[in-house]
Amino acid sequence: MPERSLEFGKFGARGIKGGEAIARQLDRLAGGITSPVTTRRGLLARLNYLTRSPRARRAARAAGLTVTDRTLRAWQDGTRTPSPSNLRRVEDAYRQVRRRNVARHLLARLNRGGRGTRVEIHPLNQSQVTRPHQRVLEYRTMNVRRWENLVGAWAQGDTAALDEHWVGEYLSDLGSQWGSYEYVTNIGFAA
Repeated sequence: MPERSLEFGKFGARGIKGGEAIARQLDRLAGGITSPVTTRRGLLARLNYLTRSPRARRAARAAGLTVTDRTLRAWQDGTRTPSPSNLRRVEDAYRQVRRRNVARHLLARLNRGGRGTRVEIHPLNQSQVTRPHQRVLEYRTMNVRRWENLVGAWAQGDTAALDEHWVGEYLSDLGSQWGSYEYVTNIGFAA
């Protein structure tokens, strides 16, 4: 039985951790504002989302957006422009608050009343690996019925826990080949 990858990429393989691929797909499913935060429209949309209610303001502050209300109003009015570090804080706070807000709805969609969701696992890219070191990998599918741990770790922004749950609870369903799918090019699913 294969173990966890200790020296991933040593022979030229390319890919990302499965937990990171799941987080990317969950972010796509969560949707949100598509305009970049660096544009006026994108900044205003994020600020409106983060300040539309007292609850949203508290969540934004908890997520790291700690500027004063006066500064937020100046940014919204256009009299002042946020620094690049504050733009990153706005984007990070928006992502965290958005994840928490949609997690419950997304969880219900993925669990589908106990039927679960089909997950497609695209193996890592071995195009740069020499022939003797290549593994025989194939595209795999599996049905994930319980998404609570994955969506919970994603909503908290804990990528390490997300990866641990993915490897520890779900990859073992692939049998003896599970270690070959710890790193992937993509994991796809829809809800």
